[in-house]
Amino acid sequence: MSAAGVFSRALVVDDLADVRAWLADALREAFPGIEVELAGSLGEAMAKIEAPPQIALIDLGLPDGSGTRLIEALRRRDAGTLCIVATVFDDDAHLFPALRAGAQGYVLKDRDRATLADMLRGIAVGQPPLSSSIARRLLRHFQPMPLQADEGAPLTPRETEVLRLTAKGLTLNEVAAALGISRHTVSGYLKDIYRKLSVGTRAEAALEAARRGLVAP
Repeated sequence: MSAAGVFSRALVVDDLADVRAWLADALREAFPGIEVELAGSLGEAMAKIEAPPQIALIDLGLPDGSGTRLIEALRRRDAGTLCIVATVFDDDAHLFPALRAGAQGYVLKDRDRATLADMLRGIAVGQPPLSSSIARRLLRHFQPMPLQADEGAPLTPRETEVLRLTAKGLTLNEVAAALGISRHTVSGYLKDIYRKLSVGTRAEAALEAARRGLVAP
């Protein structure tokens, strides 16, 4: 079967209109003629799955909850929807809960539309829709290694950038605008940063950023 014939109905769930359009365009490029529905929140998406789509691209950081709840709802319906997470989060704290919820793919929003379309077309020949960095993370996760405490876990490059901007005094909205992501996504990064650094306030995080040389003390 050609890639174009794999899917005819899709759902794209993301709180940013431009990202929704980008994901929808990638689906249309991968599967010409596909019908794409759009949702900007978890509640809006839940209302659209009475007739479940064949494929869904789902953001995790939605304004009214996690996209994993939608994945779980689709799985409970046993509708056979191929659920693919499309997100900025590249850490274990988001990856593995999404996979446990039933996600069958996990792609990062760091690729151009054509690359994403190629990944989606690969579904037709059995390729898992996984960003290369996510595939490497999965392989590392299942390799034997000594157990480590979560405290002191290294920050990802995006978490480091969020910490640097936060330490400079930028608000959540300003950090979101600077990085081109949603305020809710920034909040999610900060939660993980606080956990990894074992801090509970912006001031403590700023001190840690200065200690790491990310900002001037």
